[in-house]
Amino acid sequence: MNPTGNTASLDALPEWARRLSEKYYSRTIAMFVLHGNVHDLVAWKRGGHTEYVPLAKFLDEGLFGRRDLVLSYDRGGGLGFANSEVREDFQRALAGYDAYHGTKYAQGLPRNPDGVLALIESYLRLRVLDRKKIALSIGYADTIAPAGDASSMGSEDRNCLVILKRWAQNQSFLRADVTLCLVTESLTGLNAGLVQNPGVAAIEIPLPHEQERTDFVRSQIEATPLPPGSDVTAEVLAKLGAGLKLVQLQNLIANACENRQPLTIPFLTKLKKELIEAESGGLLEFVQSKYDLSVVAGHEAVKKKLRDAAAALRAGRFDVLPMGYVICGPVGTGKTFLTTCFAGEVGIPAVMLKNFRSMWQGVTESNLERVLTLLKAMSPIAVVVDEADAQLGTRSNFGDSGVSSRVFAQIAQFMGNTEYRGKVIWFLLTCRPDLLPVDLKRQGRAEEHLALFYPHTDEERLAMLRAMQKKTGTRVASEEAEKLFLAQAGTLSGADTEALLVRARMKSALEGDAAVDVEDLKAAIADFVAPSYPTEIELQNLVAVLECTSKRLLPDAYRDMDRGEILRRVGELGALSR
Repeated sequence: MNPTGNTASLDALPEWARRLSEKYYSRTIAMFVLHGNVHDLVAWKRGGHTEYVPLAKFLDEGLFGRRDLVLSYDRGGGLGFANSEVREDFQRALAGYDAYHGTKYAQGLPRNPDGVLALIESYLRLRVLDRKKIALSIGYADTIAPAGDASSMGSEDRNCLVILKRWAQNQSFLRADVTLCLVTESLTGLNAGLVQNPGVAAIEIPLPHEQERTDFVRSQIEATPLPPGSDVTAEVLAKLGAGLKLVQLQNLIANACENRQPLTIPFLTKLKKELIEAESGGLLEFVQSKYDLSVVAGHEAVKKKLRDAAAALRAGRFDVLPMGYVICGPVGTGKTFLTTCFAGEVGIPAVMLKNFRSMWQGVTESNLERVLTLLKAMSPIAVVVDEADAQLGTRSNFGDSGVSSRVFAQIAQFMGNTEYRGKVIWFLLTCRPDLLPVDLKRQGRAEEHLALFYPHTDEERLAMLRAMQKKTGTRVASEEAEKLFLAQAGTLSGADTEALLVRARMKSALEGDAAVDVEDLKAAIADFVAPSYPTEIELQNLVAVLECTSKRLLPDAYRDMDRGEILRRVGELGALSR
């Protein structure tokens, strides 16, 4: 018999359940926090076949199925029992409690959670004396002992927290066969004093990996074949389902069969985008690029580095890839476009990390935890963080009750985990890399620092014009137009050139022309005045030079500049821009 009281072999349990069993067997831990993918189906292997059941059923009937007494509780649903015998036993104990204390709880349990926990504690102590094997699970534990400082908690929450901490250190529970499971989706939503208690072990239930998804999809398709016209196998569907829960895959297959909707790769790709964005609470946005690096104008040395990385990724050589990139350079140099084109080049999904910060206590950390869990399940994936210097926070906790420092610690720990090398590739985009915390851009995190600059030669400017014509759908394929651009456009950025071509298209459309001609482009150039921020642009150029980790990426004008002189000038420009 294994330590959880179930006759099934440990090998038949999910990996997280095996870890729980092993920790329990050490007899040093009786309380566990199950967090993460707690609202999904769990594979329950028994009798030579696999069932997929909700977590609550797996705990009650699978993991703790041979315990004498199995109970569950949550704030909304109240107290539950694995079977009628346990319910009757509890009622008998409650009647004895009423007789001794003069209460009437047998007629109805108290509404406040701390009152219910006190009664459960009395019941547990009583049955431990009878040498009963007991398991108790508490769902939505973050509503029982929410995150926050004890001084700001209500008396009810404080009482619950004290009771749970007392259970975690209860030596009679450790000596007896008692297991206490607190179930919560977000670990950061649970009180930190409880999570960090030495008598508590946190066990993460991850999103299903590819083999688990494959096994599940096969079982679903065997029971309900896919509609005619579907062009995906179980393996393809499982691969496309990276980041999805089993219950989401189940609903997807069931809806397709019910509505006779063929499952095709384009349909699944679109649906997965919607499901992942919904699952992340809108904190991740899929970036879908129809371009690859061939459409990026200039930046040849940078593109070479990214193409090498793409080749290694396609070959499965994750060990030679950097953990991440800092993409820096002045505004309008195409940092975001370059990154999305890299994702298009290699064919991996790319997501934009949106603003996950909240004004409500604990929500920011919970949002980030949810996002990082999804990223792990969706690997390999590129994660784009725009304006990274502003979004990722610092070690400082000044003025925000420590939120920024906790967010920083979560991200830094994740980025530095070499287990995800080549699987979760970070792209930190910023025009002010000097403001990005050193801990995020050091070796072992965002290791490669690539600098982008405005075109410096006629060849580069011409390549940029042609690329922007392709991107905007504007075609002025004449030598006269290109000479005109080179003669009058000056040192426009890629964003400026795109805006200029859009203006030329507008003039052409208003005049009813079939296509943009040289006169349209000439008028747009003559009228266009690029926004001018010379101090800021010079500062952004120089800090990009200082940040770049490869001399080959620097234009000739910057390559041999004295770094001491650059630092002096950056200091002057920084003072002017304040």
